[in-house]
Amino acid sequence: MTAELSHLAWTAIPDRPLVLVPLGSFEQHGPHLPLDTDTRIADAVANAVARRLGEKTLVAPPVVYAASGEHQGFPGTMSIGNEALRFMLVELVRSLALWAGRVVFVNGHGGNVRCLSGVAAQLAQEGRDVAWIPCFPAGGDAHAGHTETSLMLHLAPRLVHLSRAERGNTAPLAELMPAMLAGGVGAVAPSGVLGDPTTATADEGARLFDELVAGVERALR
Repeated sequence: MTAELSHLAWTAIPDRPLVLVPLGSFEQHGPHLPLDTDTRIADAVANAVARRLGEKTLVAPPVVYAASGEHQGFPGTMSIGNEALRFMLVELVRSLALWAGRVVFVNGHGGNVRCLSGVAAQLAQEGRDVAWIPCFPAGGDAHAGHTETSLMLHLAPRLVHLSRAERGNTAPLAELMPAMLAGGVGAVAPSGVLGDPTTATADEGARLFDELVAGVERALR
């Protein structure tokens, strides 16, 4: 049976399944990566994990529009902000809880973390079985750099334009955060890149992807 919920009739859904909800973003990822990079990575990881866990694990359609205010200065970015995202995720879980067992968000965008923490706490108080798991490789660069470019070279190479890739701001994220909070990513990286995509490879992307899948699977088990 397919793990993708969107491919099923309601009569094919197992009793009280685990439902993974990929959560990404629609935002700039430099001049070389597509706007839905975070969403594609989270969705691919969730589907790979579901195949490992078996038939009682389903993957919901990804949540594409999220909290991306720090990228709003770049054309193409679409953000609904933290408050709208919080409301949507809470209502989504309340709906899923009527037939699902556990609901787990697989999050591919750092800007969603603050919202997710609040959503999980609120829903836990309501007695909902919900959690979220980050989908970021340990030690990776911050945005549209070596890490995400390598992952996309593995997952969707036709959408990666390496000829346009350029080294961005490689300073530690903690060092950049005050300026980013004041003026967004554009204040510290006019290209939108935080890292160095010029070193990315598909082989590295495959290794990082396996690492992400294994990490999410371990957390779920």
